[in-house]
Amino acid sequence: MTIYKSMKKKSSFPQTKVKNPEPINKGSNWIIWAAWADRITFEEIKEKTGKSESDVIKIMRKNLKPGSFRLWRKRVHNTSIKHRKKFKLARKKLREKIKISDIY
Repeated sequence: MTIYKSMKKKSSFPQTKVKNPEPINKGSNWIIWAAWADRITFEEIKEKTGKSESDVIKIMRKNLKPGSFRLWRKRVHNTSIKHRKKFKLARKKLREKIKISDIY
């Protein structure tokens, strides 16, 4: 019976395992994690840490390998998600393309 006690479930809710979970501390590890995340804009990073986009780029350049930095920079430059204004504009254009009459 002692074997079953050690195998008891930790919680009643299922836990989703994330490939890259959010770091606990809000230091440079969190900034790097947030910069790689698609849905976190530079504006949100500035609100939470006070670091501007150029500061984030400097941190990424310092902490990543050169190839990883180039890959990240190319990815950020091509996507409109990392800037709130560009993201809203892209969403607006998408909504204009997809009309309600097209769906039904």
